[in-house]
Amino acid sequence: MLDNMTDKIVDKVLADTLTKSFPFKRNYINRNGHQYHYVNEGQGSPVVMVHGNPSWSFYYRNLVTQLSQNHQCIVPDHIGCGLSDKPSDEGYDYTLANRIDDLAALLDHLDVKENITLVVHDWGGMIGMGYAARYPERIKRLVILNTGAFHLPKAKKLPPALWLGRNTIVGTFLVRGFNAFSSIASYIGVKRKPMAKEIRQAYVAPFNSWKNRISTLRFIQDIPLKEGDRNYQLVSDISDSLAQFNKLPMLICWGLQDFVFDKYFLEEWQQRFPDAKVHAFDDCGHYILEDASEEVVPLISHFLTTSEAQLVK
Repeated sequence: MLDNMTDKIVDKVLADTLTKSFPFKRNYINRNGHQYHYVNEGQGSPVVMVHGNPSWSFYYRNLVTQLSQNHQCIVPDHIGCGLSDKPSDEGYDYTLANRIDDLAALLDHLDVKENITLVVHDWGGMIGMGYAARYPERIKRLVILNTGAFHLPKAKKLPPALWLGRNTIVGTFLVRGFNAFSSIASYIGVKRKPMAKEIRQAYVAPFNSWKNRISTLRFIQDIPLKEGDRNYQLVSDISDSLAQFNKLPMLICWGLQDFVFDKYFLEEWQQRFPDAKVHAFDDCGHYILEDASEEVVPLISHFLTTSEAQLVK
């Protein structure tokens, strides 16, 4: 049965869709007066899945279904996203450091402090690896899905759509007034075939008003591009921390038609982690777990099984 928060953000048709496609118990902790939602399914070694912008824990639903048979799957909704509260700027500072703090608080609350497999996508890469930089001894494996944990590669320019949202009033109006970012992403984020209508609706449902789109915009505005930008030094520190993880088992699954996290980001990961297992998909986009779920979910499951055996040796 869907809880009251879900009822507030989705209509009955969409609530039915979530019941079928996202059949997980709703869990919450209080973070400074805000309800922070997370999925916590299964038992075993923990797999922590960190989403980005403009998605939410729904993105990982198929992976949770598969991995929770043998693992504890933990998937938070960042404040302002999914089924978490969406406070105003007066109630929450929408910035990278706070996202990392939230994730750390959740895992401490669950007493998850060792043998963590991190699965990261989009902004989840910066948030998840920011957590890993704080607690490197807790991390045992990494799964990388169209994301970054470093500054823009030298060959990569900030896409015009992100520049517009980051720097202009017009961008603010489009993102918060028309849900331009979340809605468009649900179309252009997949390449093999369009999302089914009910799946696309589920992606955009939490961002159904000017008020509830605050995090979508703040994520864009929080991108640091030069020294002096808020979080520029934090991103530099996270980037510098990555080298300590280059002996850990790592799987990279990548949609090469991602207009943001493109081949330049993938090349950066491969340069830093030459021993990583890489599966790149020429015909897939940003939402790799939608475009290639039938391939990527088994790849991740197999990676966890085989790397577990190697770690035991």
